[in-house]
Amino acid sequence: MSYFKRVIYNCKQATLLIEKKSAGRLSLRESFELRVHLLGCSFCRIYKKQSGVINEMVQQLFRSSMQADKKLDDNFKKDLQLKIEEELNKN
Repeated sequence: MSYFKRVIYNCKQATLLIEKKSAGRLSLRESFELRVHLLGCSFCRIYKKQSGVINEMVQQLFRSSMQADKKLDDNFKKDLQLKIEEELNKN
């Protein structure tokens, strides 16, 4: 199989590169391979969009939970800890 056929028909490699790109940087070769694959594969283009949406949602979730932690005062934390301990002691 030629190099271009391997690039064009390898969705497994393309999805790996999509995730690698979202986590960091691709090499020049990897970037080229991904672009070539995405030109001809609508399934991987959809996967790339969905992966991007999921990553953004997770980042928003972490950002909002970190902000919520900053808003909790000490009394709320103590009350919550007492409630947890009460529930654990029931069993």
